[in-house]
This record gives sequence, C-alpha cells and structure tokens, in this order.
Amino acid sequence: MEYRDLGKTGLKISSLSFGASSLGSVFRETREQESIEAVFAAIEGGINFIDVSPYYGHYKAETVLGKALRQLPRDKYYLSTKVGRYGKDGVNTWDYSGKRATESVYESMERLGVDYIDIINVHDIEFQAALPGGLQKVVDETLPALVELKKKGVVGHVGITDLQLKNIKWVIDHCEPGTVESVLNFCHYCLNDDELVDYLDYFEERGIGIINASPLSMGLLSQRGVPDWHPAPKPLVEACQKASAFCTEQGYPIEKLAVQFSVNNPRVISTLFSSANPENVKRNIAWASEAPDMELVKKVQDIIGDQKRVSWANS
Repeated sequence: MEYRDLGKTGLKISSLSFGASSLGSVFRETREQESIEAVFAAIEGGINFIDVSPYYGHYKAETVLGKALRQLPRDKYYLSTKVGRYGKDGVNTWDYSGKRATESVYESMERLGVDYIDIINVHDIEFQAALPGGLQKVVDETLPALVELKKKGVVGHVGITDLQLKNIKWVIDHCEPGTVESVLNFCHYCLNDDELVDYLDYFEERGIGIINASPLSMGLLSQRGVPDWHPAPKPLVEACQKASAFCTEQGYPIEKLAVQFSVNNPRVISTLFSSANPENVKRNIAWASEAPDMELVKKVQDIIGDQKRVSWANS
C-alpha cells in the first residue's frame, strides 16, 4: 500500500481508503458481522483512512463501524465523519447550523466509540446552497463551529465534501485561508469523468488535501450494471455499459481498471471505495497494488467518447 501526505494536515494516508457507507445498508441489505469483518480486512490490508457519515443508513453506518473500531487500536486508522446531512425513519434531513454541527460531532463520537475525530467534514454542501443562507451559511456558521472544535482538540482537521467542484471552490474562496484543510469530491476522478484534474493546481496551491471517492462512479463502471436509482443520464449509462462489456471481452473487469486508474495519480491523495464484503475489500486492495493498463484506459475512454465528463445533480 502506498501512503501519501494529505495536504498540510500532517496525515499520511493510504492511497486506497475505506468508505463505510455500505455498512449502513445504503446499497444492499448487509449483515453486521460481515460488515465488521470488512473493516478488519481493510485495516489488515494496509488501509489507514476510514470515512463515514451520520447520514449513511441514517446513523446505522456509524453504529456498525463503531462496533468494529472498538476492537481495533486507535493508532491503526485515521477517522473522518461529517455534519449537515442526517435522517430518521427513512426521511432525509439537512441542518448546517453551527449548533447542530457541534452536537452532531459529539453524537458521532459516541456512536463510533472514539474521543477524537481526525477529519470532520461539512457533508455535501450543495444541499445548503438550496437552503436559506445558501453556501454563505457554510462559511459563516458551519465551518466556524468545526474550527472551534478543532481549537478544543475534539477534531484534528476540517474539510468539506460535495459532488459539485464549483461549490467547493466557492466556499474555499470565501472563507479564511487555512480553514478548509481537505476536500472530498466524488465521481470526478474516474474513467468516465476526470474533472477533478482541472482543480488540482487550485487545491495544491492552498495546501489542501484531495480525497477522491467512488472510483466506480456509483456503479456506472461495473459489470453488474448501474443501479436503478442512479441519476446519470441514459446516454452516459449506455456508454459505460459498452465500456464494461469491452473490458469483459478483454478479460479485464472494468471494476479493476477503474480502481487502478483512480489510485494511480499521486496528486489525488486517496480514493475511497465502499464495501461491506471482506472479500471485495481484499480484492480492491490487491487491484490497487498494480498499475493500470493505460492502453486499455484509452480504449475505454474512447468508447465513453462524448459522454466523458457528463455529470448529474446530487440527490
């Protein structure tokens, strides 16, 4: 496993990292013990960065992850969770107020069984963009609350996450330099969409660590096909299906190529994937240890063609 410096945080994290959303049965119904074993497999395989959120499974992911973390030495992993997105009884909720953000951090620590969070993120800021106060509320209220927790030693570093890179840039541009120490962006550094490349200089110039999530583009780049809930437009889905079929013909699963492509860029510090299956975790770690077939990458991207960098709204 390769380890890279996450901006100026002082954290050296694994190039492949573990996203715990699957532990919340977000994608399929999961078994708790298998989920816990998936966490163990990640740590045993050299992964040292774990990301979660109270939103995933409406607190289930944090609760299950906490059961795993209580059985692991605290110095074996860095832990990231989030504030802003929540839910209860199947209903999604959003609250980016400073008061709720502060309460949420302490609630997450209780579920996770820890007394310190390495990175605390404002989760999917585009939802606040549509609420009263807009993104300015993230600048004026959410981030300052998290910075205050950093001063108290409750959290180590502060970050933001979103699908829309332009939102991340807007918030960074409008807050005090150094406030945002890391960014987590998803579906923008994968075989079908590498828009994140356009922002690397911007983040690096500010010493901000870059975390990429969803190398399979939320299932677009998979042999089993895109899930029904996926918001991608139909032409993009069809292009990725053709690319997947081509990879299968070559005896090189598109999932393998996708993981290898995403971890191969040293400027993208870490790539998050999620699985509640320990065997899948081990397989991804093995794939990440090998360089991608760049000739195949080019052929796949040629198949995707004019659908490359086609995105969608978050949901």
